[in-house]
Amino acid sequence: MQKVTGIGGVFFRSKNPGALAKWYLDHLGINLVPQDAEGQPWVTEAGVTVFAPFSADTDYFPGEKAFMINFRVADLDAMIAQLSEMGVETFNRQDMDGIGRFVHLQDAEGNPVELWEPAG
Repeated sequence: MQKVTGIGGVFFRSKNPGALAKWYLDHLGINLVPQDAEGQPWVTEAGVTVFAPFSADTDYFPGEKAFMINFRVADLDAMIAQLSEMGVETFNRQDMDGIGRFVHLQDAEGNPVELWEPAG
């Protein structure tokens, strides 16, 4: 059986796509979508990607949102400090033995984001 090899993109609606893309660039280092052949897209490091449908009544992320993006990070404490310096509040910090450490935040439009430092 053929299988997909990873996520090729995450697509979602935005009130102001340009400004929100810049927020992700400025706060999380995710390159903007290239507009020509010279542009550099966001290239992820190889690693685990979790694909996890949640129950419709989950309280793991806000009920009015249909999705939450999880990004792997190498140093969660450094990322939290960086975001704090930029005025971004993080919350719901969790440690899961054997899995890693997590923290939640919201992007500039209130979409839920989870950062994950895998256990190493």
